[in-house]
Amino acid sequence: MPESSETIAKKLDYHKIIIPLILGLGVAGYLLFSSLNEVKYTEVENGKGDYILVESDFDSKQEINDKNTFYIGEGQGNYIREVAKDNLKDIHWSWQMGFWLFVALLAMVARDLGYMIRLRTLTNHKFNWRQSFRVVMLWEFASSLSPSVVGGSSIAMFIINREGISMGKSTAIVMITAILDEVFYITMVPLVLLFIGSQALFPIELEKVIFGVTLGTREIFWVGYVFIVILVLVLVTAIFFKPRLFKYILLKLFSWKILRKWRRKSLDTGNEIMEASKEYKNKSFKFWLSVFGSTYFSWMARFLVVNFMILAFVSGADQVLIFGRQIVMWVILLISPTPGGAGVAELAFSGFLGDLIPFGYVGILALLWRLISYYPYLFIGAIILP
Repeated sequence: MPESSETIAKKLDYHKIIIPLILGLGVAGYLLFSSLNEVKYTEVENGKGDYILVESDFDSKQEINDKNTFYIGEGQGNYIREVAKDNLKDIHWSWQMGFWLFVALLAMVARDLGYMIRLRTLTNHKFNWRQSFRVVMLWEFASSLSPSVVGGSSIAMFIINREGISMGKSTAIVMITAILDEVFYITMVPLVLLFIGSQALFPIELEKVIFGVTLGTREIFWVGYVFIVILVLVLVTAIFFKPRLFKYILLKLFSWKILRKWRRKSLDTGNEIMEASKEYKNKSFKFWLSVFGSTYFSWMARFLVVNFMILAFVSGADQVLIFGRQIVMWVILLISPTPGGAGVAELAFSGFLGDLIPFGYVGILALLWRLISYYPYLFIGAIILP
């Protein structure tokens, strides 16, 4: 059932911008502070360092970077102590760095351009470029203010409807958009596994309890991936093959006493599926080529923002691995309870990409990433919303 203007207004209240701002900037600030004050001990030629490694059985990078594993031997050791913030003085701000940061910004523009092209195609070009821009910005604004696990779909339907598209067609557009996004993800995962392999994709041990079972990063990823595959299969079958059967099953399912209170909503969902089927079932190959092409273009640009940012600071990083790690990271962000993944995204960035980024740069790049790809939508959306 479409939400009322009052409900939408509450969800897009300006005061809600403060929450993701505080969460995101707070975590980014913490990462920046901790990464700048990070200490590591680097082995050098014997007699050219000030620290000597204590004889001990250590088997982790963290332990060898612990000051308790060294004692001072000025001018007689084989290790030197480095603090990350001191290394920042060695950054050479060159045209090459500026170029890649500019390309990262262009990637964000390309991402939104792809979304606009897709939206125009899905509306049969009833939206002009200005309308498409407005809808995309407000859609991203809504997503930025909603928990990642919820998203901004219900608000997107309202926004598209306000631009002159019927609510039935608006619902169909949002549903097809969701399918297109998930199909990109479903098809990219096998390619990432083929070129990278699973061993290098899961760098951190993140645990989460799901239905009473404690799962690590790898398990969370596969649970999320299987869920997405099942969801897409159900939606594709419902919209393109058996819309009436899907509606019938929904109504029967929600006729059970325990689920009866949601029967009205299940009827609305069934009607929305029927509307989507009617709208898109018999579209041409050219139509689907356009929407799939713009979807892949947008998502590739979205992930490449981080690649271009890292290229600005280090030229030798494994760009394919960086891209692949983001694919895994995206599933983790999907279950984030915070608005737009604020706070969680910055921590995930550090956990998944920290070992691929130069010493001391994690906090800076995490903050820069969100400044480029997240915070602009909060401010642009707030300007456009009235």
